[in-house]
Amino acid sequence: MDITQLPLPSEQSTASHAVELRLAGRFDAHEVDTFRAILGQILDGSGSGAATRVLVSLAEVEFIDSTALAELVRGMKHCRERDGDLILVSPSDPVRVILELTRLDLAFTIE
Repeated sequence: MDITQLPLPSEQSTASHAVELRLAGRFDAHEVDTFRAILGQILDGSGSGAATRVLVSLAEVEFIDSTALAELVRGMKHCRERDGDLILVSPSDPVRVILELTRLDLAFTIE
């Protein structure tokens, strides 16, 4: 899995610091530790300050497993504890099906 971190322009992050993570490939148990570490750095403010809004682009994710889903839920909870949110952006068709089957599409904000 590839992860690219992009700061969002100020007009997209009005009241809070926002960051977009673009994921590609397989998002599974083998990739969760990398995702967790990057998300932790973003939320703890390593670098340019703590983000409260994290957009996770899933457009290029071909496969997602239950461990990765659990990590997304954990990340969402951590963001919300900081009065922010973790938003899923453009999930690919296979990912959208899994989100719908698990009913996680009701828990997340999906753009």
